[in-house]
Amino acid sequence: MRKFTVVLESEPEGGYSVFVPSLPGCASQGETKEEALANIREAIEGYLLSLRDEGLSIPVTRVTLTEIEVTA
Repeated sequence: MRKFTVVLESEPEGGYSVFVPSLPGCASQGETKEEALANIREAIEGYLLSLRDEGLSIPVTRVTLTEIEVTA
């Protein structure tokens, strides 16, 4: 079993989008947080299966989320 950092964002028009920084292009969405997280779990599984089928290795990217302040 592997763990991935996901970024969950609420959308202005409603619902949530979610993506995996260490898996380029791996993203999903949902009406609720729970739905978005369930959808990204499925997307990650599909992404990893595609990598395996193509003989590619799973990226080993460590993601650190940090908040910064700006004066704009």
